[in-house]
Amino acid sequence: MKRLVSLAAIVATGCATASKDIAASYVSPMQYNSYNCEQLAAEAARIQAHAAQLAGRLDKKADNDKAIVAVSAVLFWPAIFFIGGTKDREAEYGRLKGEYEAVQKATIEKSCGTTTTASAPATQPVAIPAAAELPATPEPSETF
Repeated sequence: MKRLVSLAAIVATGCATASKDIAASYVSPMQYNSYNCEQLAAEAARIQAHAAQLAGRLDKKADNDKAIVAVSAVLFWPAIFFIGGTKDREAEYGRLKGEYEAVQKATIEKSCGTTTTASAPATQPVAIPAAAELPATPEPSETF
């Protein structure tokens, strides 16, 4: 039993990490000082699109690694050698998260998208008619 627990601990450290568990790397917002608001919005969209693709791949790999660990622990232990191998992608994803945070900070510093607009008037709640007020539903024989 101790051997199985030790094996599981070793294997778990080599598994791919889910995107939600990857911390953002620090990226200075100063690199975006020359960007205007439109460029910042475009850069944020570019980063989000790339990060979403990479997150999907990382999450899929993490799920696959969990399945491989389960199978290898019971049936075929050499399958353990096929887990992990995503450290470069994880580092890239952390960098992208950091870049996105830096773009957001630059956007706030430049006051982009913070125009004040008049608040919309409050809408009145819509009354739902009571069952007695609803029109009668025709019988099935009446509709044909």
